[in-house]
Amino acid sequence: MVITLFRAVGALAAPPMRRVVALSLGLAVVTFAVLWWAVAAMLYDTAFFAWRPLNWLVDVLGGLGVLVLSWLLFPAIVTLIMSFYLERVAAAVEALDYPERAPPRRQPVAELIGVTLRLAALTLVLNLLALPIYLLVPGINLFLFLALNGYLFGRGYFEVIALRRLDVGEARSVRSRFAGRIFLGGVVIAGLFALPLVNLVAPVIATAFMLHIFEALPRVESRP
Repeated sequence: MVITLFRAVGALAAPPMRRVVALSLGLAVVTFAVLWWAVAAMLYDTAFFAWRPLNWLVDVLGGLGVLVLSWLLFPAIVTLIMSFYLERVAAAVEALDYPERAPPRRQPVAELIGVTLRLAALTLVLNLLALPIYLLVPGINLFLFLALNGYLFGRGYFEVIALRRLDVGEARSVRSRFAGRIFLGGVVIAGLFALPLVNLVAPVIATAFMLHIFEALPRVESRP
């Protein structure tokens, strides 16, 4: 798993990847800025209480709240925005490391959109439900974040990669058979999104990383 991650990170420097990495950085910065502004506007422009001292306290704590909420929502939002560019990442990694592979199957647009929206929605909803534990239970919060998002990102990024080669039923079967390996890959991806600066290119690394994991599965499970 560690070697696989190093291979994924190393691919960032490859010429075919540079444009996608630059695009990812730009989109991620804009996404975080807009997300931060939206959350800040919601907290600072809303009077939650009739008593002004309580509203003042909310404003004081708002800075931390903005940062935490933006950090939690960022992975789902940036993955949603980057979803239509992840195919370029997968194709570039295949050209570099798996040149013998046949072209991927043509994915219906509805299938791609459905997978992406489902991942984004699940990530947003479950992380918002877990927000009280993130804020109020130190020590447990980090493990919960990695476990919850490890499952979500493992499932989501695996589907992004697997559906390039398999239909929906086959992809689910493979994901079920190798659930442990895919979950561990998802935990690594969640860790990437938790690291400042690294999270700006996390969707690119995550796609390359999961592609290597998929290609390492028994060949009988995939088709050219």
